[in-house]
Amino acid sequence: MFRLNLKIALRNLWRNSTSSVINITGLAIGLASCFLLLLYVNYEWNFDRQFKDADKVYQVMINFQDVSGKITSTGTEPGNGIHSAIKSRIPEVDVVARIVKGGNTLIANGRTSFKKAAMCADPEILKIFNYEFIAGNPATALDVPNSVVITEQTAKHLFGGVNVLNKSIKWDNSRDLTITGVIKDFPANTSIKFDYILPWSFLEQIYDGAKNWNWGDFSWPVMVKVNDPSKVDLINSKIKGLFNERSQDTKAENFIFPFAKTHLYSKFINGKSAGGDIEKIYLFIGLAFGILFIACINFMNMATAKSERRAKEVGIKKTIGATRASLIIQFLTEAMVLTLGSVLLAIATVELTLPMFNNLLGIELTIDYGNILCWLVISGVIILTGLLSGLYPSLFLSAFNPVQTLKRKAARAKAVPVNLRQVLVVGQFCFAIMLIIATLVIYKQIDFIKNRPIGFDANLLAELPQEGELSGKFEVFKSEVLKTGAVTAVSQAAGSLSSVSNWFSGFEWPNRPQGGQDIVFNRLETTYDFVKTSGVKLIAGRDFSKDFTSDTEGVILSSSAVKVMNLQNPVGTKVKLNGNDLHVIGVFKDFIWDSPYQAEKPLVINFNRNAGYRIHLRLNPANSLSRNVELISAVAKRLNPAYPVDIKFMDQLYAQKLQSEKILGILANLFGGIAIFISCMGLYGLVAYSAEQRTKEFGVRRVLGASVSNIMSLLSVSFLKMVFVAACIGVPLAYYLMTKWLTNFELRTSISIAVILIAIVGTTAIAFLTVSFQAYKAAKANPAQALKYE
Repeated sequence: MFRLNLKIALRNLWRNSTSSVINITGLAIGLASCFLLLLYVNYEWNFDRQFKDADKVYQVMINFQDVSGKITSTGTEPGNGIHSAIKSRIPEVDVVARIVKGGNTLIANGRTSFKKAAMCADPEILKIFNYEFIAGNPATALDVPNSVVITEQTAKHLFGGVNVLNKSIKWDNSRDLTITGVIKDFPANTSIKFDYILPWSFLEQIYDGAKNWNWGDFSWPVMVKVNDPSKVDLINSKIKGLFNERSQDTKAENFIFPFAKTHLYSKFINGKSAGGDIEKIYLFIGLAFGILFIACINFMNMATAKSERRAKEVGIKKTIGATRASLIIQFLTEAMVLTLGSVLLAIATVELTLPMFNNLLGIELTIDYGNILCWLVISGVIILTGLLSGLYPSLFLSAFNPVQTLKRKAARAKAVPVNLRQVLVVGQFCFAIMLIIATLVIYKQIDFIKNRPIGFDANLLAELPQEGELSGKFEVFKSEVLKTGAVTAVSQAAGSLSSVSNWFSGFEWPNRPQGGQDIVFNRLETTYDFVKTSGVKLIAGRDFSKDFTSDTEGVILSSSAVKVMNLQNPVGTKVKLNGNDLHVIGVFKDFIWDSPYQAEKPLVINFNRNAGYRIHLRLNPANSLSRNVELISAVAKRLNPAYPVDIKFMDQLYAQKLQSEKILGILANLFGGIAIFISCMGLYGLVAYSAEQRTKEFGVRRVLGASVSNIMSLLSVSFLKMVFVAACIGVPLAYYLMTKWLTNFELRTSISIAVILIAIVGTTAIAFLTVSFQAYKAAKANPAQALKYE
C-alpha cells in the first residue's frame, strides 16, 4: 500500500510540476531559515555550558546599597576579601577561585614572539571549569609561580605542535615560564577565554595589589563551584552579610549567580535578574518558527488551490470503495515526499550559506552531522512539517462528497475552508507587517545611538598599548613621533577612552550632602595634552599644563559629575580623592566611554605621571592613514623592538559597542525579508485558488462585456482587504512589542507614524504586485475555454 501511495504521490508531484516547485522552494526557504536561526539560538543558548558540571559553577556578584539599604547597582567584581571568606566559612562551596584577565601580553619561544590573551587565576580554576588537558596534570599544573598552562592553538603557534610539556617560554620579555600543561581550545561560545593562564602566585610577584585583601577594593571576579545546586539559597543567605561585616565605607551584599546564565541574563534591576540578551533569543525562536509556519501555510494554500483538479480523483476513488482514511494517508504521503525534498534542499542551502552567515555575524556556527541528536532534530522537523503542512489539505480533500464532485460541485459550496485560508493569509501578512515595523524600529534605534554625539573626536584618534620598553620612554616616544609629522598631539592615560572602568566612591567636596559618599564616580588618570589629543570639549577651565606646577594636584570633572556634586562654580573647588587634597582646574562635556545605550556617568580625570597604560595619538589629517601608521610603527618598533605594534582606532572600538544590536538588525532585516517573500508566495497560492474556483464566473462576465481591469479589481480588492485586516491586527501588536523592547534602553528613540505607514504601504504594494500578476493572468484567459462545455 505504501509503495502505491508513494508512486501516486510522485506522479502527482510530477504532473503538477509548477506548483510542486513552488511548494518545495517555499518550504525549503522556510526550513533553511528556521535551521539557520535555530543554529544561532543554540550557539547563544549553550554559552558556557560545554564544561563538565556547568550547572554547579556560579559567579560571585555584589549588590551595592545606599545608606538606607536600597540596592543601587549590581557588580561582577565582588570585593577582594570575599574569596577567603567563602573559602573558610561556606562549606557548601567546594572550590573558589579568583581570576584576572591580563589582556594581550607578549610571550616568546626564543625565536618568535606573539601577543596572546593572558589570564591569572587561583589553581582551583582548573577544578571549576575542568579544562580538557592534552598534556600535563591539572592537579599540579599551576602550583608553582613560574608555571604556565597554554591552549592547543598557542602551542602550535609557538612550537608547531602540542608536545611542549616542560619547555620554556618568556613572558613580557622579562620572565621565564615553564609549560606545565596544554589544554584543548575553547568553543567559540565561551565567555572566559585565554591563550595561556598563569597562577595567582605569579600575579602576586609582579603586582603587589594582588596581595591586597581590602573589602573596599573591587578588582577581580570570583568563581565558585557548589556541591549541590539545590543549596544555592542557603549559600546566598550565608554570604549575604559578609561584606557589611567587614567594610566600613561601602554598604553591599554578595550573592552567587549561575555562570552559564550570565551571558543571556546580564541585566539586573534592584539586585534581581531582569533578563538581557535572552529576550533576543526568544525573538529569534519566534522568528524561526514563524517563518516555518508561514511556509507550511503556503503549502496548504497551494494544495487546496488545486482542489478542483483533485475533486474528480477523490470522487472516483470514493465511488469504487476508497475510505477516507486511505485518502488521508495518500495525501499525507504526498506531503511527506514533498517535505523530504524540501529538507534536502534546505540542508544544501544551509551548507552553502552558512559561511556567509558566519561571516555576517562574526561567529562560528557548524552542523555536527555525527551527532545523533542532529539527525533526530532533522527527522522531527520532517515529520512535524509534513504533518503541519499536509494534515489540513488531506482532511479537506478527503472530505469531498463523491456525488457533488462528479457533478463538478466541489468544495466551493462550503464556506469554511475558504475562510480558514483567508485567516491563514491574514496571519501571514500580520506577521510580515510586524516584522517590517520591528526591523524599522531596530534600525531607527541603532541609528539614534550611532548618531548620538560621542563627546570627543573619534575620527583619526588611535591608541597604542604602553608596554615593554615604551613604559619608561613615553617622553622620548612622544618627541620622536611628533617629529615624524604622523601625529599632531600625544598623551598617555591609565585606560582606553572607550572603556573607563576604574570606579570609586567616597569622593569628597564642599557641602557634600548626606549619602554623597555612596555616589559612584569613574576615574581616568592621565597627564599633559589630554584634551588636545582626545578632542574632549572643555566647558570651563583648562587642560593639564606644564605651565602650572600645581596641575599635578588638579582634576577635571565631567558635566554630569558637576551636576551630581551640585557645584555652581566648579573651577577652583577643593576636593579630596582617596585622602589626597586636589582642586578642580576644568570641566568637560560628557563623552561616551561606557555603553552608548546608557546616560552619561560622572567621570573624574586626575593627573598621574605614572599613568602609563595607553598612549593616545591624534593622527595628522594631512597624511594618508597608512602613512601615519607606518611612521608611528617605525618609531614604536625602534624604541620597543621586542613587541609587535598594536595600533587600534577609536572609531572602530566605538563601533564594537553597537555590535549586538547590529546583529539583531541584520537578522531581523534578512529573515523579515524572507518571511515577506514566503508570505507573497502564499498569497499567490490563494489567488490561484480563487481564480480557479471562479473561472466560469469570469468567463460569463467577460462574455457580458466586463473589461480586464474590472476582472482584476474584482479579484484584487478582496485580497487587499485581507492585507488591511492584517494591518489592523499587526500594527497594534508590533507597536506594543517594540515599545516594550525599547524600554530596555535608557536612551531610546520613539515609534513614529512614518514607521507604521512605511510598513503598511510597503506590505500593500508588495501584496498588490503579487495579486495583480495572477489577477491579470485570470482576466486575460479566453472565456470560451471556461464555457465551451456548458
